[in-house]
Amino acid sequence: MNKTVSINLGGMFFHIDENAYQKLNRYFDAIRRSLSPDGKDEIMSDIEARIAELLSEKIKTDKQVVGMREIDEVITVMGEPEDYKIDEETTGSKSGGFSGNFNFTESAGSTFEYYRTKKFFRDEDNAVIGGVCAGLSHYFRIEPLWIRIIFILTLIMSVGTTSLVYVILWILIPPAVTTAEKLEMRGEPINISNIEKKVREEFNNVNDRLKNVDYDKLNNNLKNAGGRVGSGVRSIFRVLGRIVGAFLVFIGGIWLGGLLIALLITLFATTATAPFWYPYIELYNVTDAPIWLVAICSFFTVALPVLGMFLLGLRILIPHIRTVNSIVGSAMVMIWIASVAGCVYFGMRQGGSYTHDGKIVTSHELNLTKSDTLKIRMRYNTYFANDAWDTDRVRPEQDSLGNDILYSNNVSFFVNKAEGKKAYIQIEKVASGNSKVEGRSTAEKIKYGFKMEGSTLVLDNYLITDIANKWHDQNVEVHLYLPEGFKLKLDSTMQRYDESDDNFFNLWFDNDRHIYEMGSNKVYCEDCFDESGEQKDSRWQDENNDIIEINEPPMTDAEIKQMEAETRADMKATADDLKEQAKQMKKDAEEMAKNAAEMAKEATKQ
Repeated sequence: MNKTVSINLGGMFFHIDENAYQKLNRYFDAIRRSLSPDGKDEIMSDIEARIAELLSEKIKTDKQVVGMREIDEVITVMGEPEDYKIDEETTGSKSGGFSGNFNFTESAGSTFEYYRTKKFFRDEDNAVIGGVCAGLSHYFRIEPLWIRIIFILTLIMSVGTTSLVYVILWILIPPAVTTAEKLEMRGEPINISNIEKKVREEFNNVNDRLKNVDYDKLNNNLKNAGGRVGSGVRSIFRVLGRIVGAFLVFIGGIWLGGLLIALLITLFATTATAPFWYPYIELYNVTDAPIWLVAICSFFTVALPVLGMFLLGLRILIPHIRTVNSIVGSAMVMIWIASVAGCVYFGMRQGGSYTHDGKIVTSHELNLTKSDTLKIRMRYNTYFANDAWDTDRVRPEQDSLGNDILYSNNVSFFVNKAEGKKAYIQIEKVASGNSKVEGRSTAEKIKYGFKMEGSTLVLDNYLITDIANKWHDQNVEVHLYLPEGFKLKLDSTMQRYDESDDNFFNLWFDNDRHIYEMGSNKVYCEDCFDESGEQKDSRWQDENNDIIEINEPPMTDAEIKQMEAETRADMKATADDLKEQAKQMKKDAEEMAKNAAEMAKEATKQ
């Protein structure tokens, strides 16, 4: 039985067989001997990180021990140092590293490794904003310029909405930081040759940039700043990151659960077992698009960004967790784009159905004379409502024959002055559509009724139409036109539907017994009085339309006698008060005279 050793490799802990551990050590020693001193530590760090990643993929449980088989498989992927051709003329020494000319063959599994390790990362080294376009160029092997041009064109065509896609990718897609990640981003095998090559390229770039840098000054500045601030800032951001991550996971989980439940309810709802709101969705679905398709597009449009928020929070809490691979991530992005496009399409069709109004107008003369008082009331259909105060503006219903209909109380009443000598009503049926022709066609299908019963005008408080016509903001406007001098009386049921201009016709709600009369420029109520008995409305106007008199109700004989008695009582009380004041003044004068006489007498004695 071999011993097991616990090791820390690339920041990950592994339990490894002793023999496997020794072989891995020899492998690392061979790599170190093959590398030149320049950049050796960085190269070895990247190699260790890559090997740790490969081993973690092969470990199923925390207690699993890494054996010789796993080490051999890793070495097969990474390659042996002696398998690489050393260009001594380039490096300048025998151990100067590798040229990067690794000969891949299908038998060695090079083709499989190339595509397996390719991942989507943001390329911050070549970034203009966040490196998303540069990362996409590596993933699809397209020049970054073309990716950026496509993004700008889609940004213009979508009126800026695709910027949300860029922000989401910026948040969800991690940047390529390590050498292994940069190789994965480009689809290159992560082996010793490519790691060394990449590190040396970056090392040379850094050397070119820092040729004229004052290293002593820079080193001192970095030491001073890092020593004072570095550890504290890292701790603060670590705590804040944990809080933000937990919040994103919590909110994202709740949203995903709610969205999933809503989607399942919508998908499994049928006409036989539909929830109460399902008929309303069909009523407002003027595009006749499948509800399930709209539900799926809406779900993915909202759920995928929420899922990204959830995964981001999970990645913040657990940095080493593997969320989604490149294939799944790319599929999610494509599904989201398709869902957004579907929602935009359905939304534009839905909104376009309410852009134009169509109207059908009919007039009906009323057989009235100036001596008649027109009474007006609303009636309701007992099959749909229990009273005339029904407040449901629109709902799906079935008539007495079992036909599906659209039922609405979207009815309005207006009082207007007729120019001629005839009284009449004008029925205006209005509906919306993507054109005036469609609006008129929908308005023609509205059913609305009224009738005259003697001098009483009875109006329906509802309209109906076939359910197939959908809801296109159908409404009915009833306009009453009366000549000057004609009178009308409105039932209390009219209060709910009257929308006349208050400056022209003000319907008083205190009772339904008031009689109104059409004047020259407005409707007057001659018997409307407030609690103090003052008249609320008056027809008395001069030629300049200035109010010169306000009518008051005539006084009765009893009121006149009472007023006279009150006046006499007031006058008597005033006279009595004057008499009392005169007596008091006389008394005061006598007292003053007496005092004066006494004072004169005293002065004489002295």
